[in-house]
Amino acid sequence: MTVLKNAKPNILVVGDLMIDHYLWGDAERISPEAPVQVVDIARETSVLGGAGNVVNNLISLGAAVNVASVVGDDEIAKELTIMLKSIGAKTEGLITQNGRKTSKKSRVIASHQQILRYDNESKETISAESVEKILKAIEKDLFVIDMIILSDYGKGVVSEALSQAVITLANAKGIKVLVDPKGTDYSKYRGAHMLTPNKKEASEATGIPIVDDASLERALLTLKEQCSLERSMITLSEDGIAIYDGEVKRFPTVAQEVFDVTGAGDTVIASIAFALSAGLSIEETARFSNLAAGVVVGKIGSATVTLDEIEIYESKLHQSSSDAHIKSFAEIDRIVKRAKEHGQRVVFTNGCFDILHVGHVKYLQEAKSFGDILIVGLNSDASVRELKGPSRPVNTEDDRAYILAALDAVDYVVKFSEETPYDLIKMIAPDVLVKGGDYEGKEVVGTEFSKALKLVDFVNGKSTTKTIEKIQGSTC
Repeated sequence: MTVLKNAKPNILVVGDLMIDHYLWGDAERISPEAPVQVVDIARETSVLGGAGNVVNNLISLGAAVNVASVVGDDEIAKELTIMLKSIGAKTEGLITQNGRKTSKKSRVIASHQQILRYDNESKETISAESVEKILKAIEKDLFVIDMIILSDYGKGVVSEALSQAVITLANAKGIKVLVDPKGTDYSKYRGAHMLTPNKKEASEATGIPIVDDASLERALLTLKEQCSLERSMITLSEDGIAIYDGEVKRFPTVAQEVFDVTGAGDTVIASIAFALSAGLSIEETARFSNLAAGVVVGKIGSATVTLDEIEIYESKLHQSSSDAHIKSFAEIDRIVKRAKEHGQRVVFTNGCFDILHVGHVKYLQEAKSFGDILIVGLNSDASVRELKGPSRPVNTEDDRAYILAALDAVDYVVKFSEETPYDLIKMIAPDVLVKGGDYEGKEVVGTEFSKALKLVDFVNGKSTTKTIEKIQGSTC
């Protein structure tokens, strides 16, 4: 994740831009005029849709984005341009074509369920003049572009003429082109680096029903050969991603709860472009993209994802290495702020955790049950010696931190050198502070900074001291 946080790739998005308009409300009655629900609208929101959602995701991840597309000479185009500029996208590649309607899709959402959508748009292929204007705009800035995405929503912008011209320009400069395809004829994407169709789209485009591993491999090979791709890829919904890169590689999904898949394909291609541009391998890229998709399908509507959200999600899944869960004070500060912004309850506890035993594990599991994120403050070696004497700790602070971070109950570990974690608790201000049951009736450091104190009883007969005594008393 560190590599990605330091990355700032410049990515060009070419495709069908649109506005996704949402009407939110409740439906509690049936209309007397017709057998339809009556929705009482409480609020309206508008977000970038289509290729615009790809742009939004790229910027959320930290990329710089240039946009090239064709819009109409209408108020929707003006609104869309303002929305793009407001998030920092460069819009010099937006071309106006008279007589064309800029796409706007309106969705009615009642009690978190989409019950109706109506569209206002043009679907005709853009004119030859518009293609020429877009290409001129692209050529002008091509020297700063790290990767290109063709986001085809079938609204006429990504024509065969434009697609082939962009791919030719990119290949001449050694720039990879990723394509989110549309329709069944993928010949217009010939020469791209990779396409990102889902299983249904790939089956229709290749004529191969994907029903097992063998048919999946045939479809991947067919895509690669027919479209002259460097790699081929098929997204498999709940089964993750399959990529052919000399051999078929499968990457399982990591979604936990699926509320809405609107725009999930946009997140996938944006995260792939971002990761590849940052220098990640295709394997690392696929895993990262799966994490990004796992975050975004847990949201309602066309949604974006940030690196911070992905990091929190990965930590929650415990798919990252233990090292990724060991944080500095500054990192914990940022993590806590993000967690609280998302309404998550933060739990804190601390200790030496020298020789890990069942008492520790049960204690930490119960601590985690009090909230969403458990942060464990770990005494440094020096502070353990102050508390326990010169013969302790048995295990170094790095070893103790790594083992703690591997536990499912523990989200993050942060080491502190002071005798007490007073400063750490003050910074975190946890929702719940957890200590052992032996603190009953005693003063607990940091309680003034926490919302609640929970005392957890230890498991009888289980302690590091008793474990050491047993080892010392045993004979070989």
